[in-house]
Amino acid sequence: MRVLGVDPGLTRCGVGVVEGVAGRALTMRGVGVVRTPADAELGDRLVAVERGIEQWLDEHRPEVVAVERVFSQHNVSTVMGTAQASAVAMLCAARRGIPVALHTPSEVKAAVTGSGRADKAQVGAMVTRLLRLAAPPRPADAADALALAICHIWRAPAQNRLQQAVALHTPKGRTR
Repeated sequence: MRVLGVDPGLTRCGVGVVEGVAGRALTMRGVGVVRTPADAELGDRLVAVERGIEQWLDEHRPEVVAVERVFSQHNVSTVMGTAQASAVAMLCAARRGIPVALHTPSEVKAAVTGSGRADKAQVGAMVTRLLRLAAPPRPADAADALALAICHIWRAPAQNRLQQAVALHTPKGRTR
């Protein structure tokens, strides 16, 4: 499975591609950051994020896009920018018919480090180790994007089995 992880942000949107399957060694196919100038107009910044993500989709052809689920923060302008960049990533994937998976920050940290409260340095260190890299990807947004992709690869099989079990045990015509 090839997954594009997206750590959404308006100034720095982390992107990383990881390939592999749960239980086997994973391979990083690419990592980077889509940057936009903080002083640019919002519309221009969103277009720049879209162009950057489209380039990553064209180049790496992922089967799934894993995006960090936006969570409440104290700074409303920060959470708005994060949500807007997240929506752009989801739109780019949806346009191409690529499934999107959302993962919370604590879910990603727990998957990669074993603790949902791990700090950025711990996440970067584990991403470096898991992908056998010479150094942690910089900036942290890039490492976080790889962590999202790793989380999805490891958690997707269990999530798929759970969804299938729910579908089997839900009477026809009813939804949960």
